[in-house]
Amino acid sequence: MPLPLKDVDRFEAARSRLEAIAYRLLGSASEAEDAVQETFLRWQAADVERIEVPEAWLTKVLTNLCLNQLASARARRETYVGQWLPEPLLDGDPMLGPADTAERRESVSFAVLTLMERLSPTERAVYVLREAFDHPHREIAQILGITEAASQQLLHRAKKHVADGKARTEVDEAAARRIVEEFLAAATSGRTEPLVRLLTADAVAIGDGGGKVPARTRPFAGALAVAKFLRGLFKPARSKRALVGGSPEIHIATANGGPAVVAVVGGKVVGVVCLEVTSEGIAALRSQANPDKLVRATAVWAGTDHGEPLFHAF
Repeated sequence: MPLPLKDVDRFEAARSRLEAIAYRLLGSASEAEDAVQETFLRWQAADVERIEVPEAWLTKVLTNLCLNQLASARARRETYVGQWLPEPLLDGDPMLGPADTAERRESVSFAVLTLMERLSPTERAVYVLREAFDHPHREIAQILGITEAASQQLLHRAKKHVADGKARTEVDEAAARRIVEEFLAAATSGRTEPLVRLLTADAVAIGDGGGKVPARTRPFAGALAVAKFLRGLFKPARSKRALVGGSPEIHIATANGGPAVVAVVGGKVVGVVCLEVTSEGIAALRSQANPDKLVRATAVWAGTDHGEPLFHAF
């Protein structure tokens, strides 16, 4: 029996919020979309008139679907080729969700999404629901089938894990852009020294090619190692152009609320590098090159005004 239009509209009114929750829980836009669609199917099959608080019901169903997905995702990532990184979302993507508080902005940052991989599924759920969506512990306890005290304890543990892995104090947006511009100038200079000066001593570079694009299986660690890698990455080569289908246009953009470098060939995003810029320098570069994780970025890119590229790489 088809769902009445008013009940479809009630679900659609909640869709963007549900997608934002699912993305933070899963770190994957495509998996978040699937989880929200499955939630709709559950809504469609339910006796909607007997659901007293639809938003709470939908959040509970979605969260538990994501918890099941996280459990199976851990097993899949053990066989994932190379490093696994979240799927980046470009500025303007509605799946980023609300960004009106520091906690909400931080919860979707690429650095914190990466750190949340260390959390247990339940810790991650509590962290997201409390920090990003301001659910009280009473509601979180009901959603997860735990006590309020357990919810509070899980949040405390999750926040400690995230805080322990965070870099130094970040800088404001304008300063970050200047540093990214200096970084790109240094990376294309063919010299290592300017890059080393922009990096923190313990800087890391991590790449995710998903087995479809060449990427080192282990991170580069230390300013000198990262600088040498970057110098080689931006060195022109016919083989690199052949790999991505041309000479990439390089843009400075915003991804997951932070500074990023976006490489585009023929309107298709072929790489997003999220930079963790701190008061001490660039602490991390996380590069997403797996084409499966750049489909949504390409769609968002096509619908935004991103200006002229800084230059063409390779």
